[in-house]
Amino acid sequence: MNILITSASRAFPKTIAGVLRESHYIRLTDRINVSTDLEFKRSDLGHDGSTNELVRGLDIIIHSGELNGGMSVSDQLDYHTRCTYNLLWAAWEEKVTSFIYLSSLSIMGQYDHDLAVTETWRPMPSTDPNQLCCHLGEYVCKEFAREHRVEVACLRLGDLLYKDNVEEGNTSVLHVNDAVHAVDCCIKTDLSPTGDNGLYSTYRQLGQPYRTLSYWNIFHIQSPVPNARFLTDRAKETLGFNPTYEG
Repeated sequence: MNILITSASRAFPKTIAGVLRESHYIRLTDRINVSTDLEFKRSDLGHDGSTNELVRGLDIIIHSGELNGGMSVSDQLDYHTRCTYNLLWAAWEEKVTSFIYLSSLSIMGQYDHDLAVTETWRPMPSTDPNQLCCHLGEYVCKEFAREHRVEVACLRLGDLLYKDNVEEGNTSVLHVNDAVHAVDCCIKTDLSPTGDNGLYSTYRQLGQPYRTLSYWNIFHIQSPVPNARFLTDRAKETLGFNPTYEG
């Protein structure tokens, strides 16, 4: 498949690209120039023909909610709202079939630790820019998917771990290998309403059946560390997510 990965200067998008390049054609983009041997196109994700050109001929877009620390808070908010909308609009016009938004489980972190928080719970972001940007990015993706029927999957990622030692007491750890595995599973799964795992598929969460929204699917992604805080049943049942890192 032909895949675009945004925020190419950030650590996790780089990691995804390094793995997916083995079986897919990868195009990278960012608002700053990035040195890479993969195809790279710098883009401000404006509402113009350049964004259409960026996504033309692609099958999947992986859009990262990871913040660029060099940007002001206002620029970060603009990127995750207006620019995300522009990217979705171009994807819709160019008939890109799938859009994956990489969000964060931190927007669910305000709930008590003894509660079994699932994808059906309402996000409770703080005013921290990292959480607020992910929450607003999700909102843009959700409303666009509902209105324009673009297949959007939202992966809420736990605290990314690039080594093998878990910080004591951290119950929402996501090892980078499990994170890449989740993205790969999402790429391989048809989540559209006409697919086997879309709107008309029924899942069971805590013994109760529920249905996904049309063209909009959320999955909580974390590793099975001791006292793991967030349930990942939906990702396991729907995407075939099988995390292996246990801390």
